[in-house]
Amino acid sequence: MRLENSTLLLIEDEALLRRRLAAQFENLGADVSVAANLAEARRLLAEMSFDYALIDVNLPDGRSLELLAEKRFGESTVVVVMTSESGVAGAVEAIRLGAADYLAKPVEAEDAVVRLLGGRQQRRRQRGEGFRQQTQVAAGDSFVFGGSLETVRQQLEKVIVADRRLLETGSPLAPVLIEGETGTGKTSLARWLHHHGPRATGPLIEVNCSALPEALAESELFGHERGAFTDAKEAKMGLMEAADGGTLFLDELPSLPAALQAKLLTAIEDRAVRRVGSRKTIQLDVRIIAATPKDLGELVEQGAFREDLRQRLDLFRVRIPPLRERGDDIIDLTEKLIASTAQRYGLTVPAIPAAGRARLLAHPWPGNVRELAHEVERSLVFDDDELTFSSLASGSAAADATHPWLAAGYTFPSEGGFDLEQAIDTMVERALSQADGNVSAAARLLSVPRDYIRYRLKKK
Repeated sequence: MRLENSTLLLIEDEALLRRRLAAQFENLGADVSVAANLAEARRLLAEMSFDYALIDVNLPDGRSLELLAEKRFGESTVVVVMTSESGVAGAVEAIRLGAADYLAKPVEAEDAVVRLLGGRQQRRRQRGEGFRQQTQVAAGDSFVFGGSLETVRQQLEKVIVADRRLLETGSPLAPVLIEGETGTGKTSLARWLHHHGPRATGPLIEVNCSALPEALAESELFGHERGAFTDAKEAKMGLMEAADGGTLFLDELPSLPAALQAKLLTAIEDRAVRRVGSRKTIQLDVRIIAATPKDLGELVEQGAFREDLRQRLDLFRVRIPPLRERGDDIIDLTEKLIASTAQRYGLTVPAIPAAGRARLLAHPWPGNVRELAHEVERSLVFDDDELTFSSLASGSAAADATHPWLAAGYTFPSEGGFDLEQAIDTMVERALSQADGNVSAAARLLSVPRDYIRYRLKKK
């Protein structure tokens, strides 16, 4: 049990005990500041922020509980109280005011370190819960496997086996990169991997990178010290630190600014973070799961993502195919969503008629599973008799008016006149639109080489 690169405030009026504890904490790696009374403690707390504080309840000029009541300690400071056996009531009051734990005198440094480190873990869990990004996936937190996704399950099970082996040897867990279009269930898959893996009891911190304000993104991820910037009135641990011993899920990874990508790479490689405004590093043990809706290789080519960070994260890659590539899996998934949604509304579970099945299979599902879940809920509420998915029919009609050859039952003109080149260009344009302009993803949608897409674009 060590306290390397940490700062500790020791408040104790008994000189002999103060010197002994200070020396022991310094031998354990802490940078120790000492105070013999409230006045000295207030001066030190006004000048510095501390990772830990070990404080005696009764001091010559008052009670240390005043420091807690005055909120002199930052929210990231772990406070443990020392008290005599007759002062247990005061220790209980200290915990009510924010102390992490208390110790009865006489105090040994080893016992104090156990309480301090335990308080740090508790504080990190609280920080993680306070800033957890709860992405609501319509299909729920449980990822639905089966069918064409059985390969994905097998990949993740192999990752979990590898995780257990790494933990046995004391090695860090390798990053996992999840690729998939918006709405395919990347967040649900990340939760599944965490909750089924060997770190299920550790924290799972979810961060939507696109929702981080650019000016505060570094502080949110890595934390900051008091005074690091104008509004930094107290020290705060970052989300990566809050994920220590568990998993940090970085959704919408390409949204991170370039400067922050570089700092994230350093944090992953060093297994440590440095808070904004601090010179010390904090060692961490965090499993990174990153998710991207876009091909990172394409983004690297465009200069929008760092190649070294891509290489670092792209070790265990898992791709969730879009719904339109899953064939008859759509029907099986729809039936599962119908069952769960009907239960939520207190409805009987209806069957899907032939017309409804045809519409489900014909729809391109640009919103993937999220869109399907919304369509199921909408149909359960509005389709009175059976699940005909009538809103899909109206959407298809609008599309067919522009390109009738996409409609079911279309026949080619008997006298010719069908423009194949124009139809191909239309398909390429649709694929690019669906892939948000990503050439590689569009090529995958059309099952053609990437160079073919570029050829068609140059030909126009």
